[in-house]
Amino acid sequence: MANVIVVGAQWGDEGKGKIVDLLSQQADCIVRFQGGNNAGHTLVVNGEKHIFHLVPSGILHKGKKCMIGNGVVLDPRVLLEEFDSLARAGLAVTPDNLLISLYTHVIMPYHQAIDLAREKKKGKTAIGTTGRGIGPCYEDKVGRNGIRVHDLLNPAIFSEKLTRNLEEKNFLLKNFLDDKPLDPAPILDEYLAYGERLRPFAGNVSLELQQAQQAGRNILFEGAQGTLLDIDHGTYPYVTSSNTVAGNACCGAGIGPTAIDSVIGVVKAYTTRVGGGPFPSELLDETGELMRSVGGEFGATTGRPRRCGWLDMVALKSSVRLNGLCGLAVTKLDVLSGIPVLKIAVSYNCRGRKLDFVPAELDDLENCEPVFEEFPGWTEDVGNVRTWSDLPENARKYLSAMEQLSGVPVQIVSVSPSREATIVVTNPFA
Repeated sequence: MANVIVVGAQWGDEGKGKIVDLLSQQADCIVRFQGGNNAGHTLVVNGEKHIFHLVPSGILHKGKKCMIGNGVVLDPRVLLEEFDSLARAGLAVTPDNLLISLYTHVIMPYHQAIDLAREKKKGKTAIGTTGRGIGPCYEDKVGRNGIRVHDLLNPAIFSEKLTRNLEEKNFLLKNFLDDKPLDPAPILDEYLAYGERLRPFAGNVSLELQQAQQAGRNILFEGAQGTLLDIDHGTYPYVTSSNTVAGNACCGAGIGPTAIDSVIGVVKAYTTRVGGGPFPSELLDETGELMRSVGGEFGATTGRPRRCGWLDMVALKSSVRLNGLCGLAVTKLDVLSGIPVLKIAVSYNCRGRKLDFVPAELDDLENCEPVFEEFPGWTEDVGNVRTWSDLPENARKYLSAMEQLSGVPVQIVSVSPSREATIVVTNPFA
Protein backbone atom coordinates (compact mmCIF):
# COMPACT_ATOMS: atom_id res chain seq x y z
CA MET A 1 0.00 0.00 0.00
CA ALA A 2 1.20 3.54 -0.80
CA ASN A 3 -0.36 6.99 -0.72
CA VAL A 4 1.11 9.37 -3.30
CA ILE A 5 0.46 13.07 -3.91
CA VAL A 6 0.97 14.64 -7.35
CA VAL A 7 1.32 18.42 -7.45
CA GLY A 8 2.37 21.03 -9.97
CA ALA A 9 5.83 22.41 -9.23
CA GLN A 10 5.59 25.58 -11.34
CA TRP A 11 2.77 28.00 -12.30
CA GLY A 12 0.40 25.22 -13.35
CA ASP A 13 -0.13 23.59 -16.75
CA GLU A 14 2.79 21.22 -16.11
CA GLY A 15 1.04 18.14 -17.49
CA LYS A 16 -0.25 16.73 -14.20
CA GLY A 17 -3.18 15.07 -15.96
CA LYS A 18 -0.94 12.76 -17.93
CA ILE A 19 1.15 11.84 -14.87
CA VAL A 20 -1.96 11.17 -12.80
CA ASP A 21 -3.37 9.08 -15.65
CA LEU A 22 -0.13 7.09 -15.77
CA LEU A 23 0.00 6.49 -12.01
CA SER A 24 -3.73 5.74 -11.86
CA GLN A 25 -2.97 2.39 -13.45
CA GLN A 26 -1.51 1.30 -10.09
CA ALA A 27 -3.81 3.26 -7.78
CA ASP A 28 -7.12 2.03 -6.44
CA CYS A 29 -8.44 5.46 -5.47
CA ILE A 30 -7.76 8.80 -7.18
CA VAL A 31 -8.69 11.92 -5.23
CA ARG A 32 -8.93 15.53 -6.44
CA PHE A 33 -8.31 17.71 -3.37
CA GLN A 34 -8.48 21.42 -4.36
CA GLY A 35 -9.31 23.97 -7.02
CA GLY A 36 -12.22 24.06 -9.40
CA ASN A 37 -12.96 24.13 -13.09
CA ASN A 38 -10.38 26.87 -13.58
CA ALA A 39 -7.94 24.01 -14.08
CA GLY A 40 -7.87 21.75 -17.12
CA HIS A 41 -6.17 18.39 -17.54
CA THR A 42 -5.56 17.29 -21.13
CA LEU A 43 -4.96 13.60 -21.80
CA VAL A 44 -4.27 11.81 -25.07
CA VAL A 45 -5.24 8.13 -24.93
CA ASN A 46 -5.23 5.96 -28.05
CA GLY A 47 -4.99 9.12 -30.12
CA GLU A 48 -8.13 10.61 -28.56
CA LYS A 49 -7.92 13.85 -26.57
CA HIS A 50 -9.82 14.18 -23.28
CA ILE A 51 -10.00 17.43 -21.30
CA PHE A 52 -11.14 17.28 -17.69
CA HIS A 53 -11.84 20.20 -15.38
CA LEU A 54 -13.35 18.46 -12.36
CA VAL A 55 -13.52 14.70 -12.86
CA PRO A 56 -10.23 13.14 -11.66
CA SER A 57 -8.03 11.91 -14.50
CA GLY A 58 -8.23 8.35 -13.20
CA ILE A 59 -11.78 8.05 -14.54
CA LEU A 60 -10.30 6.67 -17.77
CA HIS A 61 -9.29 3.48 -15.95
CA LYS A 62 -11.80 0.74 -15.19
CA GLY A 63 -12.16 -0.53 -11.66
CA LYS A 64 -10.90 2.67 -10.00
CA LYS A 65 -12.71 4.81 -7.45
CA CYS A 66 -12.36 8.52 -8.19
CA MET A 67 -13.23 11.10 -5.56
CA ILE A 68 -13.79 14.84 -5.40
CA GLY A 69 -12.74 16.09 -1.99
CA ASN A 70 -14.08 18.82 0.25
CA GLY A 71 -11.22 21.14 -0.78
CA VAL A 72 -12.63 21.44 -4.32
CA VAL A 73 -15.16 24.11 -5.33
CA LEU A 74 -17.66 22.45 -7.62
CA ASP A 75 -19.60 23.86 -10.54
CA PRO A 76 -22.32 21.19 -10.95
CA ARG A 77 -23.18 22.28 -14.47
CA VAL A 78 -19.59 21.78 -15.63
CA LEU A 79 -19.32 18.47 -13.80
CA LEU A 80 -22.49 17.12 -15.41
CA GLU A 81 -21.31 18.28 -18.83
CA GLU A 82 -18.16 16.21 -18.24
CA PHE A 83 -20.35 13.23 -17.32
CA ASP A 84 -22.21 13.60 -20.62
CA SER A 85 -19.01 14.08 -22.62
CA LEU A 86 -17.51 10.94 -21.11
CA ALA A 87 -20.71 9.01 -21.79
CA ARG A 88 -20.52 9.98 -25.47
CA ALA A 89 -16.99 8.57 -25.48
CA GLY A 90 -18.27 5.31 -24.02
CA LEU A 91 -17.03 6.01 -20.49
CA ALA A 92 -19.85 5.92 -17.97
CA VAL A 93 -19.51 7.89 -14.74
CA THR A 94 -21.48 6.13 -12.00
CA PRO A 95 -21.56 6.07 -8.18
CA ASP A 96 -19.35 3.00 -8.45
CA ASN A 97 -16.44 4.99 -9.90
CA LEU A 98 -17.02 8.52 -8.55
CA LEU A 99 -17.70 9.84 -5.05
CA ILE A 100 -18.24 13.53 -4.27
CA SER A 101 -17.76 14.85 -0.75
CA LEU A 102 -20.90 16.16 0.90
CA TYR A 103 -18.71 18.98 2.24
CA THR A 104 -17.62 20.24 -1.18
CA HIS A 105 -18.61 23.87 -1.75
CA VAL A 106 -20.75 24.70 -4.78
CA ILE A 107 -20.01 27.48 -7.26
CA MET A 108 -23.18 29.51 -7.78
CA PRO A 109 -24.14 31.85 -10.64
CA TYR A 110 -23.56 34.87 -8.40
CA HIS A 111 -19.95 33.76 -7.86
CA GLN A 112 -19.34 33.82 -11.60
CA ALA A 113 -21.14 37.14 -12.03
CA ILE A 114 -19.07 38.77 -9.29
CA ASP A 115 -15.84 37.28 -10.65
CA LEU A 116 -16.43 38.69 -14.14
CA ALA A 117 -17.71 42.05 -12.94
CA ARG A 118 -14.73 42.56 -10.65
CA GLU A 119 -12.25 41.84 -13.42
CA LYS A 120 -14.08 44.26 -15.71
CA LYS A 121 -14.07 46.98 -13.05
CA LYS A 122 -10.34 46.54 -12.38
CA GLY A 123 -9.50 47.09 -16.03
CA LYS A 124 -5.74 47.09 -16.58
CA THR A 125 -5.10 45.99 -12.99
CA ALA A 126 -7.14 42.78 -13.39
CA ILE A 127 -5.56 39.61 -12.00
CA GLY A 128 -6.46 37.55 -15.08
CA THR A 129 -8.83 35.04 -13.50
CA THR A 130 -10.71 32.55 -15.64
CA GLY A 131 -14.02 34.12 -14.58
CA ARG A 132 -15.33 30.76 -13.37
CA GLY A 133 -16.32 32.03 -9.90
CA ILE A 134 -13.56 30.16 -8.09
CA GLY A 135 -12.32 33.01 -5.89
CA PRO A 136 -15.76 34.29 -4.82
CA CYS A 137 -16.79 30.73 -3.92
CA TYR A 138 -13.73 30.28 -1.70
CA GLU A 139 -14.52 33.69 -0.15
CA ASP A 140 -17.96 32.47 0.84
CA LYS A 141 -16.43 29.26 2.20
CA VAL A 142 -14.10 31.19 4.48
CA GLY A 143 -16.85 33.71 5.30
CA ARG A 144 -19.12 30.82 6.34
CA ASN A 145 -21.74 31.73 3.79
CA GLY A 146 -21.03 28.85 1.41
CA ILE A 147 -23.45 26.38 -0.07
CA ARG A 148 -22.19 22.78 0.03
CA VAL A 149 -23.23 19.68 -1.86
CA HIS A 150 -25.38 18.45 1.01
CA ASP A 151 -27.36 21.72 0.87
CA LEU A 152 -28.41 20.95 -2.71
CA LEU A 153 -30.03 17.77 -1.39
CA ASN A 154 -32.31 19.66 1.01
CA PRO A 155 -34.69 22.04 -0.85
CA ALA A 156 -35.76 24.01 2.23
CA ILE A 157 -32.24 24.67 3.47
CA PHE A 158 -30.96 25.45 -0.02
CA SER A 159 -33.79 27.91 -0.69
CA GLU A 160 -33.12 29.72 2.58
CA LYS A 161 -29.37 30.01 1.97
CA LEU A 162 -29.82 31.08 -1.66
CA THR A 163 -32.29 33.82 -0.71
CA ARG A 164 -30.04 35.12 2.06
CA ASN A 165 -26.90 35.09 -0.08
CA LEU A 166 -28.53 36.72 -3.08
CA GLU A 167 -29.71 39.65 -0.97
CA GLU A 168 -26.06 40.52 -0.32
CA LYS A 169 -24.68 39.52 -3.74
CA ASN A 170 -27.31 41.46 -5.68
CA PHE A 171 -26.58 44.58 -3.65
CA LEU A 172 -22.89 44.21 -4.49
CA LEU A 173 -23.55 43.51 -8.17
CA LYS A 174 -25.95 46.42 -8.63
CA ASN A 175 -24.50 49.13 -6.39
CA PHE A 176 -20.76 48.58 -6.60
CA LEU A 177 -19.98 46.47 -9.65
CA ASP A 178 -22.54 48.12 -11.95
CA ASP A 179 -23.97 44.79 -13.07
CA LYS A 180 -27.40 43.22 -13.21
CA PRO A 181 -28.91 41.52 -10.13
CA LEU A 182 -29.86 37.85 -10.35
CA ASP A 183 -33.32 36.32 -10.04
CA PRO A 184 -33.37 33.55 -7.38
CA ALA A 185 -36.28 31.55 -8.86
CA PRO A 186 -34.56 30.03 -11.92
CA ILE A 187 -31.38 29.43 -9.90
CA LEU A 188 -33.37 27.53 -7.27
CA ASP A 189 -34.96 25.25 -9.84
CA GLU A 190 -31.76 24.68 -11.79
CA TYR A 191 -29.60 23.82 -8.78
CA LEU A 192 -32.16 21.61 -7.07
CA ALA A 193 -32.23 19.61 -10.31
CA TYR A 194 -28.44 19.39 -10.20
CA GLY A 195 -28.69 18.17 -6.62
CA GLU A 196 -31.04 15.36 -7.55
CA ARG A 197 -28.74 14.21 -10.33
CA LEU A 198 -25.71 14.33 -8.03
CA ARG A 199 -27.44 12.76 -5.02
CA PRO A 200 -26.28 9.18 -5.78
CA PHE A 201 -22.66 10.39 -5.97
CA ALA A 202 -22.58 12.31 -2.67
CA GLY A 203 -20.95 10.80 0.40
CA ASN A 204 -18.16 10.96 2.98
CA VAL A 205 -14.82 10.97 1.15
CA SER A 206 -12.77 11.02 4.36
CA LEU A 207 -14.51 7.91 5.66
CA GLU A 208 -14.10 6.15 2.30
CA LEU A 209 -10.37 6.93 2.34
CA GLN A 210 -10.02 5.50 5.83
CA GLN A 211 -11.66 2.29 4.68
CA ALA A 212 -9.39 2.17 1.62
CA GLN A 213 -6.31 2.52 3.83
CA GLN A 214 -7.50 -0.22 6.14
CA ALA A 215 -7.99 -2.46 3.11
CA GLY A 216 -4.40 -1.82 1.97
CA ARG A 217 -5.29 0.05 -1.23
CA ASN A 218 -3.09 2.49 -3.14
CA ILE A 219 -4.36 6.09 -3.06
CA LEU A 220 -3.34 8.84 -5.47
CA PHE A 221 -4.02 12.49 -4.63
CA GLU A 222 -4.38 14.82 -7.59
CA GLY A 223 -3.69 18.54 -7.29
CA ALA A 224 -4.65 21.36 -9.65
CA GLN A 225 -2.73 24.48 -10.72
CA GLY A 226 0.86 24.78 -9.44
CA THR A 227 2.86 25.60 -6.32
CA LEU A 228 3.68 29.15 -7.41
CA LEU A 229 -0.06 29.83 -7.66
CA ASP A 230 -0.64 28.83 -4.03
CA ILE A 231 -2.76 31.40 -2.19
CA ASP A 232 -0.20 31.60 0.65
CA HIS A 233 3.12 30.68 -0.93
CA GLY A 234 2.69 31.78 -4.55
CA THR A 235 3.34 35.05 -6.35
CA TYR A 236 0.50 36.85 -4.57
CA PRO A 237 -1.83 38.40 -5.70
CA TYR A 238 -1.28 36.66 -9.07
CA VAL A 239 -2.31 33.33 -7.60
CA THR A 240 -5.28 31.01 -7.44
CA SER A 241 -7.71 30.97 -4.51
CA SER A 242 -6.70 27.74 -2.82
CA ASN A 243 -3.64 26.05 -1.36
CA THR A 244 -2.04 24.11 -4.19
CA VAL A 245 0.83 22.64 -2.15
CA ALA A 246 0.97 19.00 -1.11
CA GLY A 247 -0.04 19.69 2.49
CA ASN A 248 -3.52 20.62 1.33
CA ALA A 249 -4.11 17.08 0.08
CA CYS A 250 -4.72 16.15 3.71
CA CYS A 251 -7.06 19.07 4.43
CA GLY A 252 -8.83 18.89 1.07
CA ALA A 253 -9.53 15.17 1.21
CA GLY A 254 -9.77 14.40 4.91
CA ILE A 255 -6.71 12.27 5.59
CA GLY A 256 -3.93 12.58 8.17
CA PRO A 257 -0.41 13.68 7.12
CA THR A 258 1.19 10.56 8.59
CA ALA A 259 -0.58 8.53 5.88
CA ILE A 260 1.35 10.14 3.01
CA ASP A 261 4.24 8.11 1.58
CA SER A 262 5.48 10.16 -1.37
CA VAL A 263 5.05 13.52 -3.11
CA ILE A 264 5.75 13.88 -6.83
CA GLY A 265 6.26 17.31 -8.36
CA VAL A 266 5.36 17.67 -12.03
CA VAL A 267 7.62 20.12 -13.86
CA LYS A 268 7.98 21.03 -17.50
CA ALA A 269 11.47 20.89 -19.00
CA TYR A 270 10.99 24.65 -19.41
CA THR A 271 8.57 27.08 -17.72
CA THR A 272 5.19 28.53 -18.65
CA ARG A 273 2.75 30.92 -17.04
CA VAL A 274 -0.78 32.09 -17.91
CA GLY A 275 -2.13 35.53 -17.10
CA GLY A 276 -0.44 38.39 -15.28
CA GLY A 277 2.34 38.35 -12.73
CA PRO A 278 6.14 38.32 -12.69
CA PHE A 279 7.99 35.67 -14.70
CA PRO A 280 11.80 36.16 -14.38
CA SER A 281 12.86 33.57 -16.98
CA GLU A 282 10.25 34.55 -19.59
CA LEU A 283 11.36 34.55 -23.23
CA LEU A 284 9.94 37.26 -25.48
CA ASP A 285 11.81 36.10 -28.56
CA GLU A 286 11.74 33.41 -31.24
CA THR A 287 12.72 30.69 -28.78
CA GLY A 288 9.74 31.52 -26.59
CA GLU A 289 7.47 31.45 -29.63
CA LEU A 290 8.96 28.11 -30.66
CA MET A 291 8.21 26.62 -27.23
CA ARG A 292 4.63 27.89 -27.44
CA SER A 293 4.11 26.55 -30.95
CA VAL A 294 5.78 23.14 -30.55
CA GLY A 295 4.45 22.62 -27.04
CA GLY A 296 0.88 23.64 -27.90
CA GLU A 297 1.00 26.12 -25.05
CA PHE A 298 -2.57 27.30 -24.94
CA GLY A 299 -4.79 26.95 -21.88
CA ALA A 300 -7.03 23.88 -21.70
CA THR A 301 -9.66 25.93 -19.87
CA THR A 302 -9.48 29.35 -21.54
CA GLY A 303 -7.44 28.81 -24.72
CA ARG A 304 -5.21 31.71 -23.71
CA PRO A 305 -1.63 31.55 -25.02
CA ARG A 306 0.85 30.69 -22.30
CA ARG A 307 3.94 32.76 -21.64
CA CYS A 308 7.05 30.61 -22.10
CA GLY A 309 10.58 30.75 -20.73
CA TRP A 310 13.62 28.81 -19.61
CA LEU A 311 13.44 26.41 -16.69
CA ASP A 312 13.48 28.40 -13.44
CA MET A 313 15.41 26.42 -10.84
CA VAL A 314 14.90 29.09 -8.16
CA ALA A 315 11.16 28.58 -8.44
CA LEU A 316 11.54 24.79 -8.60
CA LYS A 317 13.67 24.70 -5.45
CA SER A 318 10.97 26.69 -3.67
CA SER A 319 8.50 24.00 -4.75
CA VAL A 320 10.82 21.28 -3.47
CA ARG A 321 10.87 22.96 -0.06
CA LEU A 322 7.16 23.81 0.15
CA ASN A 323 5.94 20.37 -0.95
CA GLY A 324 8.65 18.13 0.46
CA LEU A 325 9.09 16.65 -3.00
CA CYS A 326 10.41 13.09 -3.20
CA GLY A 327 10.70 12.98 -6.98
CA LEU A 328 10.21 14.94 -10.19
CA ALA A 329 8.04 14.04 -13.15
CA VAL A 330 9.51 15.98 -16.09
CA THR A 331 7.13 16.67 -18.97
CA LYS A 332 7.47 18.02 -22.51
CA LEU A 333 11.15 17.16 -22.85
CA ASP A 334 10.48 16.72 -26.57
CA VAL A 335 9.68 20.43 -26.97
CA LEU A 336 13.34 21.30 -26.34
CA SER A 337 14.63 19.11 -29.20
CA GLY A 338 16.37 21.23 -31.81
CA ILE A 339 17.22 24.17 -29.55
CA PRO A 340 21.04 24.40 -29.76
CA VAL A 341 21.70 25.92 -26.32
CA LEU A 342 19.45 25.42 -23.30
CA LYS A 343 19.43 27.58 -20.19
CA ILE A 344 18.40 27.09 -16.58
CA ALA A 345 17.94 30.02 -14.21
CA VAL A 346 20.00 29.04 -11.15
CA SER A 347 19.67 32.27 -9.13
CA TYR A 348 18.25 35.80 -9.29
CA ASN A 349 20.00 39.14 -9.22
CA CYS A 350 17.68 41.46 -7.29
CA ARG A 351 18.96 45.01 -7.15
CA GLY A 352 22.52 43.79 -6.71
CA ARG A 353 21.63 40.96 -4.30
CA LYS A 354 21.95 37.29 -5.22
CA LEU A 355 18.81 35.33 -4.37
CA ASP A 356 18.35 31.56 -4.52
CA PHE A 357 14.72 31.74 -3.37
CA VAL A 358 11.55 33.42 -4.64
CA PRO A 359 11.13 36.71 -2.72
CA ALA A 360 7.82 37.40 -0.99
CA GLU A 361 7.49 40.99 -2.21
CA LEU A 362 6.01 41.25 -5.69
CA ASP A 363 8.05 44.37 -6.39
CA ASP A 364 11.25 42.48 -5.59
CA LEU A 365 10.33 39.58 -7.87
CA GLU A 366 9.46 41.96 -10.71
CA ASN A 367 12.99 43.39 -10.42
CA CYS A 368 14.75 40.00 -10.36
CA GLU A 369 17.03 39.23 -13.26
CA PRO A 370 17.74 35.52 -13.79
CA VAL A 371 21.31 34.21 -13.70
CA PHE A 372 21.59 31.34 -16.17
CA GLU A 373 23.69 28.24 -16.63
CA GLU A 374 23.90 26.97 -20.19
CA PHE A 375 23.66 23.38 -21.42
CA PRO A 376 24.15 21.91 -24.90
CA GLY A 377 20.92 20.93 -26.63
CA TRP A 378 20.14 17.95 -28.85
CA THR A 379 18.68 17.57 -32.31
CA GLU A 380 17.26 14.04 -32.03
CA ASP A 381 13.51 13.44 -31.87
CA VAL A 382 12.85 11.89 -28.45
CA GLY A 383 9.12 11.21 -28.96
CA ASN A 384 9.62 7.48 -29.50
CA VAL A 385 12.19 6.94 -26.73
CA ARG A 386 11.00 4.66 -23.94
CA THR A 387 14.11 4.12 -21.81
CA TRP A 388 16.52 6.50 -20.04
CA SER A 389 19.53 4.99 -21.79
CA ASP A 390 18.03 5.64 -25.23
CA LEU A 391 17.68 9.37 -24.61
CA PRO A 392 20.26 11.56 -26.37
CA GLU A 393 23.34 12.13 -24.22
CA ASN A 394 22.69 15.85 -23.91
CA ALA A 395 19.08 15.20 -22.88
CA ARG A 396 20.32 12.93 -20.09
CA LYS A 397 22.81 15.59 -19.03
CA TYR A 398 20.06 18.19 -18.92
CA LEU A 399 17.86 15.95 -16.76
CA SER A 400 20.82 15.12 -14.52
CA ALA A 401 21.43 18.85 -14.07
CA MET A 402 17.80 19.20 -12.97
CA GLU A 403 18.40 16.50 -10.36
CA GLN A 404 21.65 18.01 -9.08
CA LEU A 405 20.36 21.58 -8.93
CA SER A 406 17.03 20.70 -7.31
CA GLY A 407 18.33 17.95 -5.03
CA VAL A 408 15.45 15.69 -6.11
CA PRO A 409 15.66 12.66 -8.40
CA VAL A 410 13.86 12.52 -11.74
CA GLN A 411 11.43 9.61 -11.46
CA ILE A 412 9.33 10.05 -14.61
CA VAL A 413 10.05 11.63 -18.01
CA SER A 414 7.34 12.41 -20.58
CA VAL A 415 8.49 12.70 -24.19
CA SER A 416 5.18 13.37 -25.99
CA PRO A 417 1.47 13.79 -25.09
CA SER A 418 0.40 10.16 -25.49
CA ARG A 419 0.05 7.91 -22.45
CA GLU A 420 2.69 5.40 -23.59
CA ALA A 421 5.30 8.07 -24.38
CA THR A 422 6.69 8.00 -20.86
CA ILE A 423 9.90 6.80 -19.23
CA VAL A 424 9.38 5.55 -15.68
CA VAL A 425 12.73 5.64 -13.90
CA THR A 426 11.33 4.96 -10.44
CA ASN A 427 7.79 3.80 -9.64
CA PRO A 428 6.46 5.74 -6.61
CA PHE A 429 4.01 2.93 -5.86
CA ALA A 430 6.69 0.23 -5.85
